[in-house]
Amino acid sequence: MMDGPMRVLVTGGSGLVGRAIERVVKEGEAREGEEWIFLSSKDANLMSAEETRSVFQKHRPTHVIHLAAMVGGLYRNMRQNLDFWRNNVFINDNVLQTAHEFGVVKVVSCLSTCIFPDKTTYPIDETMIHNGPPHESNFGYAYAKRMIDVHNRSCFQQYGRRYTAVIPTNVFGPHDNFNIEDGHVLPGLIHKTYLAKKEGKPLQVWGSGRPLRQFIYSLDLARLFLWVLRDYDEVEPIILSVGEEDELSIKDAVDAVVEAMEFKGDVIYDTSKADGQFKKTASNAKLRKYLPDFKFTPFKAAMKETCDWFVANYDIARK
Repeated sequence: MMDGPMRVLVTGGSGLVGRAIERVVKEGEAREGEEWIFLSSKDANLMSAEETRSVFQKHRPTHVIHLAAMVGGLYRNMRQNLDFWRNNVFINDNVLQTAHEFGVVKVVSCLSTCIFPDKTTYPIDETMIHNGPPHESNFGYAYAKRMIDVHNRSCFQQYGRRYTAVIPTNVFGPHDNFNIEDGHVLPGLIHKTYLAKKEGKPLQVWGSGRPLRQFIYSLDLARLFLWVLRDYDEVEPIILSVGEEDELSIKDAVDAVVEAMEFKGDVIYDTSKADGQFKKTASNAKLRKYLPDFKFTPFKAAMKETCDWFVANYDIARK
């Protein structure tokens, strides 16, 4: 690590996690001597090596939180595996290589539990990323994200760079992408419930509601990102998640959305739609070894805050 001022560049700064980090920084989590720069896709096309170099030249970061990625829900991944592979490989290679060339002290990149092998034992942990193929629904995205770990390890071996990555479980919160077709499960459900309530129609849920997921509130994840940036010194990734005991079914999540939105209509599960991976239970034992007392926001409270934000910001929310 370094002494002196930290100039932190956050790629993907206008997305779900970037906005959450910006909020916790502005609400008092920043330390004296830290400067924070939040980039959006308007500032640079990170698929271009030239534009990536230009933005690093402009801001000269000492640290980078790398969130920028092509992301989408199950159905978009199933349609566009090649696009997810190519676009994310370009983005990640440009950011990590440029960071190295500019002498960036530390990069913290963001992976996902969907990169883990489809056929595996549970709970999954940080040692199991490369133990087999990912689920076929999103193999393009998954392999591109796995390559960040390969890049980080190689960069450490060859140059001693301590670049690392975090692996959050399903993230949700304000400023998510609430697109029903292409977004992730919770924001899509929130938007669907909003429309069903407004139109007086039943809520149609895709799939059976049986798959299991661990959900992490974006503001909790943001605080953990700051800890990783400042204090986590391993190159190996770390899973950032609630515990296995906090795993919920999609039906549990639907019930929480219905309650938070005060939806009184019928809920219908369309079992002709794909469920995706049934479970991907992750262990947060490594995180708990470092931070045994970290308090996660209770799921229902976080869901209420997210739904309230969406209703209040419906006209400007991404959808």
